[in-house]
Amino acid sequence: MRLLRSGLSGQDIRDFAKGLAEVLSLKIPSGLGSSRKNFSQDAGTLRNILEHGVDWTWKQGYATGQDREHIEARGCIPGAEPSVVSERALERGKSQLGTLGSGNHFVEVGFVREIFDQRAAAAMGLEKDRATVLIHTGSRGLGHQVCSDALSAMLRAARTFGIDLPDRQLCCAPVESDEGRRYLAAMACAANFAFVNRQMITHWAREAFQEVFGSAGGSSGLELVYDVCHNIAKLETHQVQGRATRLCVHRKGATRAFPPGHREVPERYREIGQPVLVPGDMGRCSYVLAGTEAGYAETFGSACHGAGRVMSRKQAKKAAGGRSIARELEAAGIAVIGASRASLGEEMSQAYKDVNAVVDVLHQAGISRKVARLEPLAVIKG
Repeated sequence: MRLLRSGLSGQDIRDFAKGLAEVLSLKIPSGLGSSRKNFSQDAGTLRNILEHGVDWTWKQGYATGQDREHIEARGCIPGAEPSVVSERALERGKSQLGTLGSGNHFVEVGFVREIFDQRAAAAMGLEKDRATVLIHTGSRGLGHQVCSDALSAMLRAARTFGIDLPDRQLCCAPVESDEGRRYLAAMACAANFAFVNRQMITHWAREAFQEVFGSAGGSSGLELVYDVCHNIAKLETHQVQGRATRLCVHRKGATRAFPPGHREVPERYREIGQPVLVPGDMGRCSYVLAGTEAGYAETFGSACHGAGRVMSRKQAKKAAGGRSIARELEAAGIAVIGASRASLGEEMSQAYKDVNAVVDVLHQAGISRKVARLEPLAVIKG
């Protein structure tokens, strides 16, 4: 998940929302199997991307130094070994940089509706009515294939190590086993690919803003607030029964939420805590929060990464039958372009929990504290 801030206002966006959505959709392919054929990478370049992450985009002129400073792990998870990534995964990923994919992936242009923590918001460069861009996408077909490739190896490893699985989807192996080490090395490659994917989308979003708004929407007016992973396992040191212990923290359905003072929080945010990004749905709102000491102790520095569904995709499509979700959103002042009518039905607001209630729980429990609420004006859905 990635958050950008713009020098434009919400009103600036509102006046051009439909045109901006159209330009973004042309520049950023979305949907199942979407690809960017004219940006396909050869095997050597792709391996470089998997190993070095956003450093590659910086050297190619697609990222700024400021971008790198505001990405988790500076855009490169250590321990990536491209040699353990299959040729099939490389083939699937080579033409998918700068694409959204399907499901709940999106580019959302909106604005800051409400500020809850003035000090933290100021550190993040967020002001009331300031335009924002949220980007949600990951490692695309490459990461999916890395997972598929590991599935059979992990199932065998579970049998070898005598691990009883209540569900084959929970297949696993000891971290220090050969299977465990190989998976972590391949997963780091997929995470680095995802960092680069979001960076390339950022590059083309900046181009879209420049095209629609001229100099006011150029790269100097669209700056990275933060980029953070979710659905990833990381080796971290945490306190367990009063002792510093090295753990493998798997944040499935969760995102990192480190507290003030943590050395892995960028210097700009070290006094307020790491920005935590919790998207809602395309018809309501999303939140920016900040990590806390209490949350770090209670959850190993984690928070939910979204509102969560209340309907399966099949149920949502059935409930959306006969409705035009795009027209409903347009009537609410939100321009939306989806890869298909069916994909918009799957992603309608009623398919999700109310993120306001979800974030209130995070805030009241002290897991993360509310900083700002963002509302959408233009959405591109996979």
